[in-house]
Amino acid sequence: MKMKKGLLKMVVLSMLVALGVVISPILRVEGMCPMAHFINIVCSVFLGPWYSLLCATLIGIIRMITMGIPPLALTGAVFGAFLSGVFYRISKGKLICAVLGEVIGTGIIGAIVSYPVMTFIWGREGLSWLFYVPSFICGTLIGGSIAYAFLRKLADNGMLTNIQNMLASKSYSYKSGIISNAFTIAAFGAVAFVVIAFVEKALDLTGVVWGYLPYVSVVGFMLAAVIYLVVKKIGQVKEKDAQVTGAV
Repeated sequence: MKMKKGLLKMVVLSMLVALGVVISPILRVEGMCPMAHFINIVCSVFLGPWYSLLCATLIGIIRMITMGIPPLALTGAVFGAFLSGVFYRISKGKLICAVLGEVIGTGIIGAIVSYPVMTFIWGREGLSWLFYVPSFICGTLIGGSIAYAFLRKLADNGMLTNIQNMLASKSYSYKSGIISNAFTIAAFGAVAFVVIAFVEKALDLTGVVWGYLPYVSVVGFMLAAVIYLVVKKIGQVKEKDAQVTGAV
């Protein structure tokens, strides 16, 4: 049984590596690869930090060999992949902490490490220690939001726990609350951003409207999340007041 679960982990890891290589070009520019961060977080939650580190390393090496990607494929992935899994485990299964680990590991640590690697090994000039920080953080926020929305949905219907148990990974009880629901709504803004940007690029759509539409969708979903949070909080306050009044 233990051997079967180990084999299943290897199969899932291989599938995530293959998927990561295939979808990595979506929205990719040098210094920003949102879909790689999506894979990092999903692998961290499914399999844990060490498997996620291995997954990110393999994807980075394959991308460098087959696509000619600079070492950013590694420096912009491995730190976030590992910290995502660590933060997820330390927080006892909080999905937002898995995203936070990716943002800190890649957006800050990976971005800073990329400077000496790209300057002294790759020979790139005109860089600074914080050169890659903005683009790395932007990429992790987009990919992290998509991963959060995806994993939140799996957690709400019980599939995430089933997957973790099937893989003999650590599983946790997931409770959907107002704040987590608000985060999910906001995360769908990143999903909409990716979809609209992909359609725009695939169909070669131009114009002012298409240029701003991805960003408008992000702002719209964030605004919807804030409205949802405020309305629900007000509802909770009114419900408590009604209970107190009834008790009196």
